[in-house]
Amino acid sequence: MLHADICIAGAGIIGLSLALELERRGASVLVAEATTPLRQASTAAAGMLAAEDPENPLQLLPLSRLSRDLYPGFLAYIEARSGLAVPFQTNITLQRYDEPHTTLQPPLPLLDEATRSLTQQKLQRLLAPSASNDDRFHLLAEHSIDPRQLAPALLRAVQQSPRIQLLENAPVQSTESLPSGVRITTPNAIIEARSFVDCTGAWANTCTQPDPTSPSSNPLIVPIKGQMLALSIPDGVELDLTIRTPPLYIVPRLYGPAAGRVIIGATVEDVGFDKIVHKADIAALHQQAASLIPALARAEVLESWAGLRPSSPDRLPFLGPHPTRPHHFLATGHYRNGILLAPATAHVLADLLLNQSPTVDLSAFSCNRTLTPVPLATARLTH
Repeated sequence: MLHADICIAGAGIIGLSLALELERRGASVLVAEATTPLRQASTAAAGMLAAEDPENPLQLLPLSRLSRDLYPGFLAYIEARSGLAVPFQTNITLQRYDEPHTTLQPPLPLLDEATRSLTQQKLQRLLAPSASNDDRFHLLAEHSIDPRQLAPALLRAVQQSPRIQLLENAPVQSTESLPSGVRITTPNAIIEARSFVDCTGAWANTCTQPDPTSPSSNPLIVPIKGQMLALSIPDGVELDLTIRTPPLYIVPRLYGPAAGRVIIGATVEDVGFDKIVHKADIAALHQQAASLIPALARAEVLESWAGLRPSSPDRLPFLGPHPTRPHHFLATGHYRNGILLAPATAHVLADLLLNQSPTVDLSAFSCNRTLTPVPLATARLTH
């Protein structure tokens, strides 16, 4: 029998960030991971902190902006605990809007005039003429990180904590609500905790029982596959910012072991737990990237992979107490924003678990909300 204040299922970016935040606030935490930590979506992502992405539902914006603001302190705390620095890879994003950006929720984090002028000069040399003359593109002050740098630093910070227990190869088999907590069963241990949080991403338990009269709502969390590739940045190409359009993103790595690469993504596929990479899809992504940056046509493909994004029907996460299971909470369904939302998710879930008032309104993420399914291709239209 093991004991902790909080038991978390899932040792991905969300689960480990929550564990570290709870420990920082004085709670004891046990994290039960079905396999090994950080094997799934956590290290498959591009790492854009895209709080202003117009593809996101507008309801996500306050939480996204909170997370963006928390990120410097989040990374500093991880570095202090682990000894591993996680730098911002880029600080500027060229975002294409399919509608005038003035109609979006203000204020957008636009660049100062001097930085904008210098960046535009670089872009004239970098971009294809069709892109450099497209007035739908706007420069934003926005960071990106490398999740493959964040993952080992976060894991080491958790492992260094005397108040966090991390169990590997310990899938949660069942949970039982007790009068004052939860009993969690894994193959090798029984855990008793005051609260239980499901952070297992695409493998999360459903928030409510499936409704046989509404097949479109079952199950509530599904994996959405994304294929991606890494290219070697050709010599002489000055690519030091992120470029994002509705169907494509281009994210360079400037620091660390992956420096000199650029990440291209991603497909959006509702095909279950399939992680097969298809050469034709990778070639199509490469071609789309080269249509924006012609020099990438000659770039070498270094790697390709697929990740599984956990998505709800309305493309918004579930954050909060389970509607029918006492002492159970969910923190899943982050879709394409798990890296961006990790600090804010940890912050607001820790508030809830420690009986404090969250700093943002979480009603849009309620586990008991009415779900309106949003087609993948038009998720941005939910606002």
